[in-house]
Amino acid sequence: QVQLVESGGGLVQAGGSLRLSCAASGTIFSISAMGWYRQAPGKQRELVATITSGGSTNYVDSVKGRFTVSRDNAKNTVYLQMNSLKPEDTAVYYCNAWISTGWLLSPKGYWGQGTQVTVSS
Repeated sequence: QVQLVESGGGLVQAGGSLRLSCAASGTIFSISAMGWYRQAPGKQRELVATITSGGSTNYVDSVKGRFTVSRDNAKNTVYLQMNSLKPEDTAVYYCNAWISTGWLLSPKGYWGQGTQVTVSS
């Protein structure tokens, strides 16, 4: 079994910063892409940022220049550093990872439980 456990959410004023962490544990053979999604009330879940095992990154336009995604492969952990936060960044943030649990097994997508980020104006 695989688990993704997130931490680091909370309440912050506009212009502030938060750092989210997501650690994968369990039967892990390899992890390919990892990333973060978010879902605001009444809206669909959207991609925020992704990072490949080689370190290539991708961001939604609205967070470019403010958010940075990174990972520690030795710790099976992905991070999201969020700076210059805006009220519109308020959402539940979900960690996602594509994980293979064995030799020759195709990766499957796993999700964390979500962590609330609230940015006050």
